[in-house]
Amino acid sequence: MSFIRKIIKPLNQEDAQLYYELKKLLKFSPKKINQYKKAFTHRSVQMQDNKGIPINYERLEFLGDSVLGAVIAAYLYRKVPTGSEGYLTQMRSKIVSREHLNELGRDLNLIRFVKSNVDQANVGANIHGNIFEALIGAIFLDRGYAACQKFIYKKVINPYVDIEKLEGKITSYKGLIIEWCQKQKKKYTFDSYEDSGNENIKHFSVKISIDGQQVAKGRATSKKKAEEQASKRVYYAFQKEITLGQL
Repeated sequence: MSFIRKIIKPLNQEDAQLYYELKKLLKFSPKKINQYKKAFTHRSVQMQDNKGIPINYERLEFLGDSVLGAVIAAYLYRKVPTGSEGYLTQMRSKIVSREHLNELGRDLNLIRFVKSNVDQANVGANIHGNIFEALIGAIFLDRGYAACQKFIYKKVINPYVDIEKLEGKITSYKGLIIEWCQKQKKKYTFDSYEDSGNENIKHFSVKISIDGQQVAKGRATSKKKAEEQASKRVYYAFQKEITLGQL
């Protein structure tokens, strides 16, 4: 019987360093190192393959988001057999919230692997969660679903997922306030406007009124953040009514 020896191209110093760092992080040996390199490449580098297709983490982020959602959904389905579709959807959203994914990415210090032409101080907080999802996408393409599932259980579910705590966690104060107002048949308005003042960075202010009366204001560097800040203040103003009525 004859054997054909597979020729493996040796890794250069940079790839070898990434390989050993990933091996320590993932607890297995990466096979397709280029997938992981792509997972840590920011679009600002403007890399392309020989077909002109951009090389960056965005497509892997999409894939990783889907795999992560599937693993979490399967876990919740088995863990909470009495949970309704709405309950399971809400719980999954809490686990894979952008805030939580950013926390996971920071805890793993994934930013240290990223190649970017943008200073880290200017890329935004969401890059941590984006890279985490891209890493899951790379694991899927490298080792398959089972390896992703094992990694997600080890890094997400086992250390972070507590069903009782998650049930009481609020991921969107704005959504909560809107839902409460709708159930209570209250009229609400979110009035937003630019409010930069003398600052160089653009700011937005939001005023929330309920039944024609202004209840709270918020101010932040984005409209979404300002709305959430103001909504949180409304929540604490009406916390007793909202909590007691489960509205």
